[in-house]
Order: sequence, then structure tokens, then C-alpha cells
Amino acid sequence: MKNESAVSDYEFDMLLKELEGLETQYPQLIDPNSPSKRVGGDVTKKFDTVKHKYPMLSLSNTYSKEEIVEWEERIKKTIESEIEYVCELKYDGVAIGIRYVNGIFHSAVTRGDGTQGELISPNVRTINSIPLKLKAPFPDDFEIRGEIFMPLAAFEQLNLDREKEDLPAFANPRNTASGTLKLQDSGAVSERSLDCFLYGLYQDRSAQSTHYDSVSYAGDMGFKIPRVADNMISKVSNVDGILEFIAYWEEKRKDLPFEIDGIVIKVNSYQQQEELGYTAKSPRWAISFKYKTERVQTLLESVSYQVGRTGAITPVANLTPVYLGGTTVKRASLHNAEQMEKLDLHEGDQVYVEKGGEIIPKIVDVNAGERLPNAKPVVFITSCPACSSILVKEEGEAQHYCCNEKECPPQVKGKIEHFIGRKAMDIDGLGAETIDALVELGFVHNVADLYDLTYEQLLSMDRMADKSARNLLDGLEQSKQVPFEKVLFGLGIRFVGATVSKKLAKAFLTMDAIRSASYVVLVV
Repeated sequence: MKNESAVSDYEFDMLLKELEGLETQYPQLIDPNSPSKRVGGDVTKKFDTVKHKYPMLSLSNTYSKEEIVEWEERIKKTIESEIEYVCELKYDGVAIGIRYVNGIFHSAVTRGDGTQGELISPNVRTINSIPLKLKAPFPDDFEIRGEIFMPLAAFEQLNLDREKEDLPAFANPRNTASGTLKLQDSGAVSERSLDCFLYGLYQDRSAQSTHYDSVSYAGDMGFKIPRVADNMISKVSNVDGILEFIAYWEEKRKDLPFEIDGIVIKVNSYQQQEELGYTAKSPRWAISFKYKTERVQTLLESVSYQVGRTGAITPVANLTPVYLGGTTVKRASLHNAEQMEKLDLHEGDQVYVEKGGEIIPKIVDVNAGERLPNAKPVVFITSCPACSSILVKEEGEAQHYCCNEKECPPQVKGKIEHFIGRKAMDIDGLGAETIDALVELGFVHNVADLYDLTYEQLLSMDRMADKSARNLLDGLEQSKQVPFEKVLFGLGIRFVGATVSKKLAKAFLTMDAIRSASYVVLVV
């Protein structure tokens, strides 16, 4: 796939709306692989387990270049003729097998235990880089395998959104992609911007004689494949070529827009693959080289505490700046009191920080051998750093909370910032500085007070001009017309994110209807 758009986003949206209108008008003509199905919406109570037609075996792993040399030497003892190898990136995601029948997307199954996996077709169908209909020519019935992953930009945006909702950040793209594919609501999956590279063709009879040719053929059919021009896949003739490819990506992987954790090496010829065969768990004709996780040592200077919009308290380690994974790390989340206790942190400790597959730096261990004499343990706080209220930890929860939601400044300001956001009320003219000023002047104590603001109050504020005041009041007035689901989301209720807000708005058309309900059951 060239990743080029034939039309603008606007034209695409208009065409999609026209298609959806036609499908509503003529439901008997709806194609299950219609582009309108990309957005998801199917709710699955459970995933069926199905047996793989071709077992999904794992590869043997090594962190040693010497073992790569030994692997090639073993192959040469079996194969006497000339051997060609294909080197590829080892994508850090979720292995998937997708079946196509007569050029149409049929089903998608996870690796599972290698013999059988879960049928997650509705979720995989929402991934834009996976074609629903192929370009001819194509085999009548075949399976293609690859890796579904979450791009770094999508992962970072997802965590920013979760931070605004005062939800804990996800640790890494791989686990997030895996968890996303297990969601029961394909509509929620479609919002996560998953991506996929496909590179392994499986069929009873292949027209191609090599793995490399099969990957190229997959690209011709419309699949997103590793790009030759970017050196994501390469043919080499000996172990020196393999080691050069490994060395190249050991440094360049930091520039990729997605995570890899190593390199995969395969014998290119299918005939030679058959000759080499398999062990009980993995093919003898392939091996993966894994890069070691980056780890650095630095000084724990102090621990500070952040108060979130919902009152959640997050401890943060302040570190002596250290270079790691392409960036300078000064802070690392400690997540909660349990994590701090597990690390047994003491003041002035030398700590080990890792990134590796983690985008968010984290402390993974302490160098206790360098601990200062008489160093005191770091103890989690008992009162809110912003308002001094006693913290509460509910049973079954890992997080401590400040319950003074009406007067604790970070909570009051955080709730208002969330309320005015684009995904909620979408009110222009209100930034963090303006909100701070409104709260500090006593003009606003909660989101409802925004709608009581007067022109005179706004004009009395520093740097608030006539035009800005009028624009803000106009924005507040316009926000009264937003859909009910956005109002629910904007209120920032714990555990009520964008997906749950949509479901509540669909089940209950007004706030009064929700208040009068004895209980609410939602499939989420």
C-alpha cells in the first residue's frame, strides 16, 4: 500500500455519508464489507474460539549475535545449495491471521495458543489498513498473517485523552493494542487508530517460490506490507548481511513511528524451508533477534504528587536528568502507593529507569548497594498536597483520592478544563490561564457557574478585551446545543468516558431520565 489518499478527507466523508444513506434506504443491498462498517458498532458478548488451519508457531528468540551465526551454521549443514535470507522488522504488536475468500475479507483470528485462537473479525474489520476487498489477481481462498500494532502518535494521544479523564495511563503500545482487540465493542476499537503490517501468505498451493516474492505479491493485492525502500525488509546472502541489518535497525528503530523489539530472519526459499522443517514449537528456518531493553541509572531527587481532575493522587519521581531512548528523562510516574512500596524507595536512592517498549519512563528497580547510610524510606502522603484534605483509598482501588472535589483547586480547575474540551462542550475562548483567573477571582466554582458569567465580570479581568469577552459568551451560548452525550462526557463522572457517555445518551435522552432510573446496565 502506498498510503496515499485518492480524495480529500472531506470528499471521503461526504461519499461515506452518501453510502450510509443508500444503505439505510436499501438495507437488502448492504455488503458486510462495506466501508461504512469500518467505524464498528457491533457489540460482542464473547469471542468464539476456532482452530487454525495452519498452526501459528512461535519463533525461537535470541539476544546474541553469536547465536545468529550458530543458527546459520546449522542451516548450512542441512542445505548444501546457495541460501538466501530475508530480514524483516519484528513488530511489537499482536499476531493475527486473516482469511480471504474470493478476494473478500472473511475472518480474523488471534494467535491464541498456536493451535487455536479467538475469532475477532468485527474488531479487525475496523482497521483501515486492512483491506476488505482485494485487487485481482488473488487466490480463491487463503490466509495472510501479520502484526496489528498501535502507532506511537495514536498511543500518546490516547494517554493524553485518558489523562484528561483522570484515568491511569496505558503502559505501552503492545499491551494497549492487545487489550483494544479484546474489547467487546468494535465501535470503541475503531477509535483507537490501530494499524497493521501483513507479510505471511498461507495457502494450499502457492504460485510463489519464495517468501520475499509472496510479500511483494501481497502488496499487489492491496495489503500494507513492509516497505523495501525504507529497508523494512531486505534480501541478504549471508550472515554478514543479517548482522548489518540488525546493526542498522538497532539505532534507526528510534525513528520509527511504531515500536519494534527486534529483527526476524527467514530462509527465503519455500523448498529450503520444507527441507529444514520444524521443531515441536518453532520453524528451524526462521529465528528472531531481540534488542535489549534500554536501562539507565540516575538519582531519585524527590517525589512529588499530582492531583487529578477526579481527585486521584499520582506520585511522580523527580530525577537527575538522564538520556534514555532518544529523549532526556527528568520525571517518571510511580503510579500509586503500592508501586512505591514494591520498589522500597528511599530518599536519595540510585534508581534504574527503563523505556524499551514503554513510551512512559518508569523506575524498574533500585540499586540498594549504593543506598546512603540512614536514608529514610519514601512514605506516601496522607493528605492532599493542594488542599490538605485527608486522602481516602477505597477497597479494591490502587489509587488514593482527595474527596474535596468542590474546593480542591486542581480538581475544580481540572473539571472545568475537561468540560470545555472539544470532545465535550467545545467552548472557544477558554484556556487554562483564563480558567485559573476565573476560579481565583471567585467568579466560577463549578461548571454550572460558567453560564452565569456576565460581560462586566469578564471585562474586569486582566487582558480580557471586549471582543474576547463577547466571543466567550457566544461560545457558552452555542455550547447549549451540543448533543447530550457530549454533556455527559463533559461532566467528568468517574468511569464515564466517551463510549459510556454515548451508550447512556442513547438509553436515556435526558438527565432527568438518568436520575429517575433505579439502576443502569450497559454492555461496555
